[in-house]
This record gives sequence, structure tokens and C-alpha cells, in this order.
Amino acid sequence: MAIGVFGLTVGLALGGVVLLGALGFVLQRTVDTEAFRTADAVALLAAEDALPDPLPVAGGQVRVQVIDAQGRIRAASIDADRLVPMVRPQRLDPGRRQRLEVPAERVGLAGPVRVVTVPAGTAADPLTVLVARSMADVRHSTHVVRTILLVAFPLLVAVLAAVAWRVVGATLRPVEALRRGAEEITGRAGTGRLPVPASADEIHRLAVTLNGMLDRLESARVRQRAFVSDAAHELRSPLTNIRTELEVAQRLADRTDWTAVTGNLLADTERLSRLVDDLLLLARLDEAPQARGSGPVELGGLLTEVAARCPSPPVSVAPATGPLWTTGNADELRRVLANLVDNAVRHARGSVLLAAEAHAEVGTGGVTYHLVTVTDDGPGIPAADRERVFGRFTRLDDGRARDDGGAGLGLAIVRELVRRAGGSIALTDAEGQSSGLRVCLLLPALPAEDGTDLR
Repeated sequence: MAIGVFGLTVGLALGGVVLLGALGFVLQRTVDTEAFRTADAVALLAAEDALPDPLPVAGGQVRVQVIDAQGRIRAASIDADRLVPMVRPQRLDPGRRQRLEVPAERVGLAGPVRVVTVPAGTAADPLTVLVARSMADVRHSTHVVRTILLVAFPLLVAVLAAVAWRVVGATLRPVEALRRGAEEITGRAGTGRLPVPASADEIHRLAVTLNGMLDRLESARVRQRAFVSDAAHELRSPLTNIRTELEVAQRLADRTDWTAVTGNLLADTERLSRLVDDLLLLARLDEAPQARGSGPVELGGLLTEVAARCPSPPVSVAPATGPLWTTGNADELRRVLANLVDNAVRHARGSVLLAAEAHAEVGTGGVTYHLVTVTDDGPGIPAADRERVFGRFTRLDDGRARDDGGAGLGLAIVRELVRRAGGSIALTDAEGQSSGLRVCLLLPALPAEDGTDLR
């Protein structure tokens, strides 16, 4: 605020100085113009050899003299000196129009005095017309304006400072309210919102945006707390099993079947390792939501590669009509299919079928998709739970009873990776079967010729 008032004061002061300078310049030019007009009229009379005596002038603040080359006065106005020129001959430049300042006592006018010179006469008899005008009125006008500015300037600065103080204060009052609200939110636990001013201005939009940010931060904090709690719970189970096995083995001493203990410990360690890997992957996906290292991937070959890793129960791949290319990270898409196949194999009663086909659906921006399906003949998932199973650490009762070491992160990882690839995932009933689950993946289609060129 003080800096603004200081800048305003400096600006007004500079403006006053410029105003005074401009006013003095304009008034002086006006005096010179009138003096030259009078001198030109007298010079015209001199050229016609019709100089009257005395020379006629208008007003009592003007003196006129006509002098020859020797400095002798040929004619003068009624109030002008007829013996002494108003300007010393040494200062005159014959043949040129001049503007000169002379002492007031030399002319007999209230000072300062402005004298203009205009050449006149003929080549044989050169003359010079001198016209003197008093600058007292100009000085008086400038003095009056300067006095008014000196009196009005402090009052104007004080009024503007008061207005600026009120305006800035009214403008910053919502900002101060936001600051106090932010301080209260920081100083207490739980959620909170910033006060939103009633005015529909930039401060209002800022408050709305900040409240939206606080809501997102609170949601992220709640998700993070739930994630940490669930992760701690899931990590506790294998660690408890490992500790129990070791304590039992320690108490039994020589009667311990170390082969069985080792097998149990390895199983729990593998489960713990898978859980840690899944947690790290989810953390990386949350940190970098955009996929890296995208390239063309042929879905038929990827399905065959994933199916070959699961010999029992049999995982078959339906033949495709031709190469189906998509764009994405090959390792991430392989992880998606591997998670889906592992989940289907655990729940299937007989077999699992993988298929990929061109899909006619066109999304936003004219993007076409390929459809990849993973179908099993297991118990399936109720329609009411098909969205819930994509949550982290979510396991249905049936899956929890049958799942061997699963932590409920597989489908959550699948959805995140599919979203990074620009696709979508949905669960439906298996077609043509009394039971079973069909997982449908829609992945962006890449023309076969583009995939061939980029491979």
C-alpha cells in the first residue's frame, strides 16, 4: 500500500512539473506569435516606405522600434525610447528573425521582457523591426498555477491515498479471510473449507478452486490412509505366519520337520514378495499416471505368449482373423493379461478361453478399439459386485476362501494399467454357459500396416 501511494505521489509530482513546463512553453509561444505578427505588420509598412510616427500598437505592454544598420531609431511606438534601441546592435543578426530576452529597465516594462526582431526595408536601406512584450502576465499565470498545484497536491494525494486504502482493503479483505481459513484448516485435524466471498470475481473463483483442491487432497489423504491400513493388514498376515512357524520350530527343536517348515516359509515369503511388488507397482502408477515407452503391440502374439505360461487347466486362444495391433507398453499389457489369466485359472472349473477381435466401437476423437476377452467357466461374480472388485484390497467371500495368497490387488492393477493404455475394462456373464465370467478389454486399435511398419 505504501509503495503504491509513493508511486502515485511521484507520478503526480512529475505530472505537475510537466504541466508547468508545458503551460510556460505555450504561453511564451503565444507571446512570440503575437509579437511577430506585430513586427511583420510594421515590416510591411517599412517596405512600402509608409511608416507612421508614432507607430501604432495595441495595448500598453508592447514597445516597437525600427532601427537602421547603424542602430539609429527611424520610428518608434508612442511609449518606446527614441534614442536608445531596446537591443544592443551587437546582439542583432541582420537578415534573421530572432527571439531575445532583455532587461526590463532597458525597455520600461515589467519584467521579464521578450523581444523579437524581423528584418525589413530594402537592400539599399536595411532596417530591423524590434517588438518587445512583457512576460509579466505569463509569469503571473505560471505562478498562480504553481501555487494551486502546491496547495492541491497534498490534498489530492491524501484523498487518493484514503480511497486507495479503502479500495485495496475491500479487495484484500476476502484474501485475508482465505488466509485465516487456511490457517484454521492447517491448525486443526480433519476436513475444512475456505470461505467463499459472495462477489463473482477472481477471489471467488480462487476460493472455489482452492476448495476443490482441498477436497481432492482430502480424498487422496483418505485413500492413502485406507491404502496404508489395508497394506499393513495384508503384510501382517504373512509375517504372522512366518513368525508362528519359526516359534513352533524353535519350541519343537529336534522334532521339527525342517523340510515342511522351509516349504511353508518359502510360500509365505513368495506371497509377501508378490504383495510388496504389487504395492510398489500401484505406488508407481499413482505417481506417474501416464504410460511410458508406448509402442505397437500385436495382441494375438501377446495372448499366445501369456497362455503358454498356464498349462493347467488348459488355456486356449481363439484364432484371430489377422494381426491386431494396439499401442501401449508391452510389459504393462502383458501384466494385464497375466493377472486376468491367473485370476481365471484360479476360479475356472474346466478351461479358460482367450480371444481378440476387431471391434466396431468408436470412442471420442474417432478412436477405434480392439476387443480382448478372457472367459472362464467358474462361479462368476454377481452383477452388484462387478464394479467393487476393481477396488484395492477388495476380495469377495468366495474368492477370499478359494484364493491362494491373493491380496485383492490384481484387478486394481489391471484397471490402472488399462486406463494408462487408453482402454477400458468391464465384467460380464460368459456367453453360452450356465456360469462363468467374461472379462472384456477395449484397447485402442492401431492399423495393421502401421504396426507392421513400426515393428
